[in-house]
Amino acid sequence: MRAPDRTEKIALLGLFALLAGGAFLPQWALFLVTLALAKGLVVLSLLLLMRTGLVSFGHGLYYCLGAYAAGMVGQLLHVGDAAVMLLVALAVSCAVALIVGLLLASYRGIFFAMLSLAFSMILYGLLVKSAALGSTDGFNITVTAAAGASLSSASRRYLLFALSASFAAMAAVGMHRFLGSHLGRLAPAVRDNELRVEYLGASVRRVVYLNTIIAAALTGLAGALTALVVGHIDPEMAYWTTSGEFVFVAILSGTASVLAPFLGSLLFELLRSFAYQYSPNTWQMVVGAAMLLVIMFLPTGLWAVFGRRGKRVA
Repeated sequence: MRAPDRTEKIALLGLFALLAGGAFLPQWALFLVTLALAKGLVVLSLLLLMRTGLVSFGHGLYYCLGAYAAGMVGQLLHVGDAAVMLLVALAVSCAVALIVGLLLASYRGIFFAMLSLAFSMILYGLLVKSAALGSTDGFNITVTAAAGASLSSASRRYLLFALSASFAAMAAVGMHRFLGSHLGRLAPAVRDNELRVEYLGASVRRVVYLNTIIAAALTGLAGALTALVVGHIDPEMAYWTTSGEFVFVAILSGTASVLAPFLGSLLFELLRSFAYQYSPNTWQMVVGAAMLLVIMFLPTGLWAVFGRRGKRVA
């Protein structure tokens, strides 16, 4: 077993810093950071697809499925255990990806993006028409325990924060190692030249299929975490604007590092929160202006700042 490299050490140190500092954060900041870490998992999954040369505008499908799977555990089975909810959400999102991925693996470019969007909007339409699931209003979800242990209100908030931070660190380290493995190195090869990958004896379709399943697992887990943190779910989680938001943050973050999605997600949540507070009628314009600035001055994403700093130090 190899020793952790620089990226993995930063991820683990960040986890310890978050767990230690989370107890001293005010409630609004704790909520914001927890939400950013959960959504960072979705952006991390998009990083994997973008390195494969694919962009998904339908990630809301798995995001919403994970949230509704967790919510229905509480609604139908009357189980408020966070561990059970997360496991069910992970299983449901992976099961759907196993089926949907068979079709998506045959498409590239705009066809992959639009087909994934179509599946997401189908789910949105079904949920809007489902009165039993609250239709457009959705329903509330409550966490009462974790692995069988009862939780108070304060401990529940910190537990969800700790879970989000832990999953973020594990996902970052796991993705970093995967991208450095034989299978992971095939992703940029597929993006650059699929024909050469086939000549080398690898299956492009299998690479895309595997990456789609991994992305769905991370996104479903993120949806369940978001549902537990917010305490409410609705069909908007499957709407195209939600998927577009994740793509927005992925472009904002860049694909240079597995840590970039969490940095981009945190900055996006802070920017949106303060923009909405101080400019509620034009907050979208503020976010859009920030996006334009990043594209103009940091076309490879926010992580390029650290790359440039490292070169200057060297």
